[in-house]
Amino acid sequence: MIILVLNCGSSSIKYKVLDMKAEKDYSILAQGIVERIGLEMGGLTHKRLIGDKEKYKKELPIPNHTVGIQGVLNLLTDEKWGVLESLSQIKAVGHRVAQGGKYYKESVEIDEGVKNNIRKLAGLAPLHNPAHLLGIDAVEKLLPHAHQVAVFDTAFHQTMPEHAYMYAIPVELYEKYDIRRYGFHGTSHKFVARKGCELTGLDFNKAKVITCHLGNGSSITAVDGGKSIDTSMGFTPLEGLIMGTRTGDIDPSIVTFLQEKEGWTATQTNDFLNKKCGLLGLYGPSSDCRDIENAVTQGDKRAILAQHAFAYRVLKYIGAYTAAMNGADLIVFTGGIGENDTVIRHIIGTRLGFLGVSFDQEKNKTVRGENAILSTNGTRTQVVVISTDEELVIATDTFNLTNHK
Repeated sequence: MIILVLNCGSSSIKYKVLDMKAEKDYSILAQGIVERIGLEMGGLTHKRLIGDKEKYKKELPIPNHTVGIQGVLNLLTDEKWGVLESLSQIKAVGHRVAQGGKYYKESVEIDEGVKNNIRKLAGLAPLHNPAHLLGIDAVEKLLPHAHQVAVFDTAFHQTMPEHAYMYAIPVELYEKYDIRRYGFHGTSHKFVARKGCELTGLDFNKAKVITCHLGNGSSITAVDGGKSIDTSMGFTPLEGLIMGTRTGDIDPSIVTFLQEKEGWTATQTNDFLNKKCGLLGLYGPSSDCRDIENAVTQGDKRAILAQHAFAYRVLKYIGAYTAAMNGADLIVFTGGIGENDTVIRHIIGTRLGFLGVSFDQEKNKTVRGENAILSTNGTRTQVVVISTDEELVIATDTFNLTNHK
């Protein structure tokens, strides 16, 4: 069964094409990204993962998501770059959807009711849900025969207890506006927690796992007995860890203070907190950890501050979630930073002695983008790095919901 996985952002579309024969029997045929949608010139990068594995890369105008997805479909059936004989082979399309609110505890096949709920929740994920809808609408137009499935970032976290997801505001406001902790990156946290347990021989349904999804967007989740019981992102993806351009946790009074001093509107303030803070705000020239690491080697004080502040916030959450679960059997690093930044992992890993962790510093130096155990034999709490695959989770859920149709 051929499944197309789409992750539509406001100005980009990430995609992957999989041939799913069973839940754990699959092959990846192609993947790529459409970028700079809506700008004067966009870009499309496509890679075949079968045969000659050639890569296609081209700049071209991409005014909207429909044009972007049409470009992807054209390549999938192209004589040279394609992996399919016909678009009719695509039986289902799985969409990553950021915000499912209180409506969805698991993935669902998309109908008008689902679309309306995604639209209704756009206020909670203004940068994400509207873009996902554009992708869904484009597929309806271009692949009318295909089933569509929504896989929600928030679904895995719907097992959080009330005392973890409620904020200390009047309950009436929660009831009126659904203001609560939702959490995000759920597909990634679920995938790497399970994979980490498989790698270390732990029982996923019994283990206490702390998953650290560290990237431009970062979050940490406490997974107890296979269920998310708390997570660092909250009502929106702004809360929690320091991120590429997002503040993470901040005293709410700073927001009103800056609005008063700078004369900012709510929109300007939201833009500032989401796009101009985090690692970018602390360091200045860039939000990319690779640039920060290079600057650290040059002795740049702001780069050193940014790097250590990021790692410190991760450590605080690991400590908090260890207390919340009354222990931790496994700590998982994943995401662009978690999988590849050996320095960040070193700073964090060597300060986990309170958990009985014996961190293998030499092995850590060599591991990038692969699954590996980073703790030494016999350590009480194990530490691993797992390469996340959210697209596989989306494809698997899509397969399970539609393969009988």
